[in-house]
Amino acid sequence: MYEERASRVSGAVVWVKTPGADGDGRVLPDGCMDLLWHEGRLLVAGPDTRAYLTAGAGGTWVGLRFYPGAAPAVLGVPAHELLDRRVDLADLWPSGTVRRLRARTAAAADPAAALERIALEREAPADPSLRRLVEALDEGRPVAGVADELGLGARQLLRRSRAAFGYGPKTLARVLRMQRALALARNGVPLAETAVRAGYADQPHLSREVRELAGLPLTGLLGG
Repeated sequence: MYEERASRVSGAVVWVKTPGADGDGRVLPDGCMDLLWHEGRLLVAGPDTRAYLTAGAGGTWVGLRFYPGAAPAVLGVPAHELLDRRVDLADLWPSGTVRRLRARTAAAADPAAALERIALEREAPADPSLRRLVEALDEGRPVAGVADELGLGARQLLRRSRAAFGYGPKTLARVLRMQRALALARNGVPLAETAVRAGYADQPHLSREVRELAGLPLTGLLGG
């Protein structure tokens, strides 16, 4: 079973996944990073460029999913250093600090609230240009036009995007477009219409992109 709710951390979501009959899972790229609590460990899920398979990762998982681009300011690590990785928080922060945070989270009645507290204690003011970038790309606007609106050159935008999201703005745009398409298709929109509304050239283009990013055809994801 999976449940989520809005977080006290700006733009974030807290979630809990408990064991179910479905067994293994597939985490799709979404432009986000997560702070995780699992069996007494504090972990960080970096940004994904492909589906992450959770085979063998049983038990209850608790997570804080940051708004795209927000996690590096809390973690103190550029996102590209964690690209397609899951690491122990002790690999990023002093071991003594992490031991205290693990003990505090283990003793908490609500581990999700404990993760929020960790983030809130280190939350930094958000860069408004990053949020505008995410919002514009999520609307399907072209990268070059968004860069011009933000007053950023191509190299500067790439550098800032890699630090914030783990990859460049074009990859972020692809990931956000796939998430738009999945939301439409799961709401019953026909696939040909989904492709057009999400910003793909046509349905075959949608199918190719989803298979590349998710590792399954769109029908397989919807059937799951």
